[in-house]
Parts: sequence; structure tokens; C-alpha cells
Amino acid sequence: RGVGSSRIAAAAHSAAIDFIEEAVRTEQIDCDFARLDGFLFLGGDDEPKLLDDELEAAHRAGLAQVTRVEEIPGRGKTLGPALRFPRQGRFHVLKYLAGLARAIESRGGQIFCGTRVEKIEGGSPAMVTTSRQDTVAADDVVVCTNSPISDMVVTHTKMAPYRTFVVAFEVPKGSITDALYWDTPDPYHYIRLQPLDDARGALIVGGEDHKTAHEDDAGERFNRLEQWTRERFASAGARIAQWSGQVLETHDYLAFIGKNPDGAEHVWIATGDSGMGMTHGTIAGLLLPTLLEGKAHEWAK
Repeated sequence: RGVGSSRIAAAAHSAAIDFIEEAVRTEQIDCDFARLDGFLFLGGDDEPKLLDDELEAAHRAGLAQVTRVEEIPGRGKTLGPALRFPRQGRFHVLKYLAGLARAIESRGGQIFCGTRVEKIEGGSPAMVTTSRQDTVAADDVVVCTNSPISDMVVTHTKMAPYRTFVVAFEVPKGSITDALYWDTPDPYHYIRLQPLDDARGALIVGGEDHKTAHEDDAGERFNRLEQWTRERFASAGARIAQWSGQVLETHDYLAFIGKNPDGAEHVWIATGDSGMGMTHGTIAGLLLPTLLEGKAHEWAK
């Protein structure tokens, strides 16, 4: 996609973290938000030169604060050299969404749960039909349904569903440097900490992705994640949770946020999150209002 698009992606994700931080502050949302360093470290058979290449790419994308470190604080040489991405964000997404819902309703917005949409038609007005055959007329409709239910061909053929696996371990508070961690293989591992109480936290480790329906060995993948974790984090205690979920990977690794591609008038989509839904969803919230007003936005392309 080139330097221009990488700069847009970097700027958009950075702005999304800033927005979340501001929303947490202004709406007084208690969701464990914290600014943290993120560390990209080598995995598998990847060589140190890969970090050099990634560092150059990050700088070309405008992420000038990214640096290379020879070891991650508190990890010694166990994870080796890494790239440090400063001022990342960590928060409890369900607590955050509850706070956003309260903010929306306090400003006169309405949220209707348990309402199944069966049909969306573009036009002026756009029309939404529910499973009870109720209809809603709207100036604009935004379809944010993981994979769109309005465009049944064009967008689906540009994305592939993957299943990703996550395990959580109880760890003593302070035993692991509070940061975000990722490694370089494909599929990669992703790691974060979530506070539990004054004495404990949860070490959350994900990875072992595969294309949906291409494998049927979930138990083995959870166990491999546990083995991988225990080899690198000695303080990992009991395995307290595990789950898996769907991730939609787009053909060019960028989200699809904008007009519905089948041409339906006043219908918009946000999809293709590639495992980055917390920031992609926020990017959509920042970008789409400008497009709905018929104005240009530098991120739109």
C-alpha cells in the first residue's frame, strides 16, 4: 500500500488511542485505562534484522518515537531484543463500552438490544427491517456487524475468517512488567495484563490462529499456548480462563470503513478489523461522521 497509506494507518490508530483516553477522562469511565509501552520481540526462527526492517518501516510510517531496545524491562534476555512502541493503551473493553452507552443515552441517543436486523435497503431514506417486520427509516445506516449483512458478495470475498485462541493465567501483581507484547511469527502471539485485585493480575496470552474450519484441534492449541507461556513467564500461575473468537483478515490488512461497496445509497460499513477492533471501531467513529456529512477526510482512502 505504500508509505502514504502506512502513515494514514499509523496516524488513525494513534488518534483512536487518544480518543479513547479522552473519552475515559471526560465521561469518567472506570475501565482500567492505562498508557503502556508495547514491545515487538522476535519469535520462531526470525533473525534480528527483521527488527531493524520493522523499525525503519515504523519510522517511515511516522512513528518516530519507536526505538530498538536490547532487552525488555523486567524480562532480562528471555525475550531478547525488541522494538518499543511508547504510549499504547490498555483498558477493559466491556467496562468502556458500558461507559460509552451511558454517555450516548445521556445525550439523547437510544440503544435497542436484542433487535435482529434482516434487511437493509439504501435510499433516501434508507430502510432497515427487523425480524419482527418492524421498519426503521434513517438518513444513514452504518453496518458494524463483524462481517457486513448488507453487502453479501463484494466485501466478503476480500476477507478471510480466522479463529484465534486465548488463555489467561493468574499472576502476582507486579511480577511482570505491565506492557503490551507481540512477537514476529505468523501467526503471532499477543500478550497483555489485566488487573484483578490488589494482589493479582491476569496474564492474557493469545495466538495459534488458523483459518476458520481448516482445523479441529482447539484443545491442542490452548495447550500449546500454555506451554509457550510457561517457557517465557515463570510467574504464570493457574490457568483461569480460555476462549477463542473470530478475526476477519482483509486482503491488504487494512480495515474497510466507508461507503457500502455495492452502491446502496446512504449505507456505510465498518469491518475487517484484523484483530484490532478496539482501535478500528474507534477509527470508524471518528471517520464516518465526516463522510456522512458529505465532507472529505484524509483517512478515507
